[in-house]
Amino acid sequence: MTRIGILGAGRVGANLAGKLAAAGHHVVLGRRNPDERTPALTGVVDPRIRFSDQRTTARTTDLVINATPGDSALDRLTGLRTELAGKILVDVSNATRDVDGLPGDLCYPGSSLAERLQAALPDTRVIKTLNTMLFMVMTAPGALATPPTVYVSGDDAPAKTTVTGLLGDLGWQPAWIEDLGDITTARATEAMILVVPHILRRHGFEPFAVSLAR
Repeated sequence: MTRIGILGAGRVGANLAGKLAAAGHHVVLGRRNPDERTPALTGVVDPRIRFSDQRTTARTTDLVINATPGDSALDRLTGLRTELAGKILVDVSNATRDVDGLPGDLCYPGSSLAERLQAALPDTRVIKTLNTMLFMVMTAPGALATPPTVYVSGDDAPAKTTVTGLLGDLGWQPAWIEDLGDITTARATEAMILVVPHILRRHGFEPFAVSLAR
């Protein structure tokens, strides 16, 4: 059982909160306005989920998940440097400049949001994962017809072990988890987001993941 803080209460954050709470973790959803009720939270009624502001969420939990918009996450999380010190930060976002509501160009070509976060937060162990799929697949990978892949990038081996355990709680089987290496490998998975708008335009908002086939 872990005290998990999730920054961002949109579809991604609410989806992760529900599944992690059901797995027995103490979950705090951090919002800019803790009293605001967003559409994504309509079905989130698990009494194990608490709500707070983002700074308090980062300070009072053991592991923090960044589910905030990737294009503004660096500034937001850099402002929480003290609260995030010594903790694992799981970054599931993609930093893009949206075009017509869909991901467009990368904000950090030749680099990645995860690398920028690790450089800005040297006392925090940043792990990149879950950013290569639609949000519903994050917590229901077994629902896809083809076994999906979830990629993991980060510099700290014990932190990766912890995050891999959480992926198991979300339904990811060990064979579906691909450890790519250090945090610089996140630039590869973040670039995968560029295929997403083309798939959505052709097939609509149907669950999928960008996966390996062996």
